[in-house]
Amino acid sequence: MTLHAQGFLGADGRRGGVAGMLRRVAAVQLDTISVLARSHELVAYARLGPVGREQVERAYWHPAKPTAFEYWAHAACVLPLADWPYYAARRRRIRERGQRWHQVSQRACDEVLARLKRDGPLTATQLGGAKAGGPWWDWSEVKIAAEWLLDTGQAVCVRRTGWRRVYDLPERVIPVALLDNEPSDEDCLSYLVASTVRALGVATHADITEYQRLSRSGPNAATAERVGKAAVTAGLAPVTIAGGKRPVPAWADPAALAWLDAGGRGTHRTTLLSPFDSLIWDRKRTLRMFGFHHALEAYVPKEKRVHGYYTMPLLAGGRIVGRVDPARRGTTLVAQHVMLDRPAAAAPMARALAEAASWVGCDSIRAERTSPAALAQPLLSALQAEGFS
Repeated sequence: MTLHAQGFLGADGRRGGVAGMLRRVAAVQLDTISVLARSHELVAYARLGPVGREQVERAYWHPAKPTAFEYWAHAACVLPLADWPYYAARRRRIRERGQRWHQVSQRACDEVLARLKRDGPLTATQLGGAKAGGPWWDWSEVKIAAEWLLDTGQAVCVRRTGWRRVYDLPERVIPVALLDNEPSDEDCLSYLVASTVRALGVATHADITEYQRLSRSGPNAATAERVGKAAVTAGLAPVTIAGGKRPVPAWADPAALAWLDAGGRGTHRTTLLSPFDSLIWDRKRTLRMFGFHHALEAYVPKEKRVHGYYTMPLLAGGRIVGRVDPARRGTTLVAQHVMLDRPAAAAPMARALAEAASWVGCDSIRAERTSPAALAQPLLSALQAEGFS
């Protein structure tokens, strides 16, 4: 059910292109690391195949007709523009909580707003510079002000130029019908619970709160009781998930249950996954579903890494059957460390590497290390069968 809901099983996941994919998964996480491509590109590629990278960018950040905005969901994410009203509760909560790590004066916020009103959409650099001159996290005053305005909904980002956010006024880019809609906290929770369960097919309370990083403390905590009420309001189906020590109560998307009742058939996608893909960003759920220990080691010292800098899991036949730490050197895709769970995983790994190489413009693939070592030759033979040596 989750593979179908996330767009990895059957043809439904390819309908509507990148915009349809975004609506389906509800949130695409952003991250600064770029290996084969940035994560928001890899998420679209994993589901849609070798779609043009410019097409992906345009779907997220259309220069003339915004269809998405950036805000806090699981992390910093690209979100469907239609969902703007339903993050009102989060914007209110941030405003009530106040500034935390970066403090900025009201004067700086007023100056940034005045610039946006007078000069139109601007990047932090155009506003006066993103850095204060210290370490990379040492933001300038205008950057802190712009981010606070973004957090509280006084500014919005619906476009990027390069990798730089373009800040704008909501009243200029958010349709009036969405801008004037200010749902209650309960309505926001009901909407986000429903969109999360649709994105996962079926989800426990823990799955739901992790997918959207819903608050777990304070008067508006997303308790099991509140989530349950929201699920009932949204028309979700109560189910139980077997397989552990005891059945776990959960909620299912009625459409996903109907698909399952109809046979749940479709072709599985074979692909490499971004470490930040919504299919696997919840590590506990990933372990429960796939028996796969998912860990990002990009911020682990090199000598302590077990799998690699930016390890990408291999999804094939509805299972995670391996992982690879890729890099690009010129027009060569370098598989620095290929890890395969079983001999039969060599062919799908070769197929996934070949498609990824072609997508990013590489004309050769070099596998430097394979674990277990006995599968190095089967992998090489499979790569040759895909037309890569």
